[in-house]
Amino acid sequence: MLTILDEIVATKRLEIAAAKAARPATELRRQVADAPPVRDFHAALATPGPIRLIAEIKKASPSAGVIRDDFDPVAIAQTYEQHGATCLSVLTDENYFQGHLDYLRAVRAVVNIPVLRKDFILDEYQLLEARAAGADGVLLIAECLDPQTLARLHAAACELGLTPLVELYEPENLDAVLDAGARVIGVNNRDLQTFQVDLSRTLAIRKQVPADRLLVGESGIRTRDDVCKLEEAGVDAILVGESLMRQPHIGAAVDRLLGHDPQ
Repeated sequence: MLTILDEIVATKRLEIAAAKAARPATELRRQVADAPPVRDFHAALATPGPIRLIAEIKKASPSAGVIRDDFDPVAIAQTYEQHGATCLSVLTDENYFQGHLDYLRAVRAVVNIPVLRKDFILDEYQLLEARAAGADGVLLIAECLDPQTLARLHAAACELGLTPLVELYEPENLDAVLDAGARVIGVNNRDLQTFQVDLSRTLAIRKQVPADRLLVGESGIRTRDDVCKLEEAGVDAILVGESLMRQPHIGAAVDRLLGHDPQ
């Protein structure tokens, strides 16, 4: 039985083939040469201090539908930065998340913090797209990639100056993530097949991740108590999108999540 993840991956392969036909990789490589200098996504998250926030710009999802009707990615990005986000994540998948690479380009032009392309990356072509659009980091999902492809894409991303955030859900994929050389590891608390959320997945996997790697908790993080629980367990950063995007006042929601005085 096909899962939603299987469906997304199949659709993405068709998208990649169409994109390659419309714009060859050689053209993208020329654009990469003219892209703005990379901002160090890893270094931003490794800065000493409280748990860091990767704030996500996300209009919709397959499980929730449209999350925010008044969706202005530039204004949202600026609000996130003003209220203390360390990095930004921009959904670029069009079919399932109503994202676009143009959102990433626009966001990257107006903020001073690193920006991650969040998509279902299956091919080096997408890494070129990301860097040409100004991305500083890129998401790689272990559940979508065999270990050899994961290692190859991780190396290719690093060659482009991108920081790979390598995400896993199943603990048995951790060895492949570590073998690929991932320095920033994300644990998705949402099962990409059923979309059920369990925050304890990050807490359990934290114990298996070497201390010299950065760990990011992803999905299902809604309250200040959630953040404190992850921080106390030694989690370095959190990636939060939906719970912030649903709030009428995004800046105030970020302040509450990070325990900041309202600005």
